[in-house]
Amino acid sequence: MMQPPSSPAARTIAAVATACGLLLGSCTTTGPGASPPRERVHRDTPGSEQLARQALQHLQSDPSQAESLLARALAADLYNGPAHNNLGTLYLRQGKLYEAAEEFEWARKLLPGHPDPRLNLALTLEHAGRTGEALATYATALEVYPEHIPSMQALARLQVRSGHEDKQTPRLLAEIALRGETTAWREWAKEQGARGR
Repeated sequence: MMQPPSSPAARTIAAVATACGLLLGSCTTTGPGASPPRERVHRDTPGSEQLARQALQHLQSDPSQAESLLARALAADLYNGPAHNNLGTLYLRQGKLYEAAEEFEWARKLLPGHPDPRLNLALTLEHAGRTGEALATYATALEVYPEHIPSMQALARLQVRSGHEDKQTPRLLAEIALRGETTAWREWAKEQGARGR
């Protein structure tokens, strides 16, 4: 679960996996926009999903093992969007921002209706100091799932922290005050709302 704004950024990044409802992901040699040559495409979707589920068991305790399993999952099926998303979270925790962003781009394309890859990509951009792009990417997560509270929290937190509040900030704060993931989030939103944001 993502920590309220008063927590250090490192804790926010470390909490990405739980805030974003882990899916399943892995390393690729092909860029996010490229398609592998048809003759080289091998898809073992059930095998890939099984490996990705196994990786979930190791995400916290043995990230190296999780990464290996996710790489194998993607070798079995390059189009396993959840596996890309989860590999991206591993890279983000390791501070490999470029690699994380690439995996989240894959996941975003493969899971067009899911907010988590967009939220994760926005966290990566925020961590890289690209505030404007992060704000825009958080907004895309809310476009695909308007009531996604982790995205609301992340967007409102960055808007307030960076001074980029807009007309939707008060609505976000009101929603977080009612439905925030934790008491700390709800209290933070009430405090910010009371300041006239």
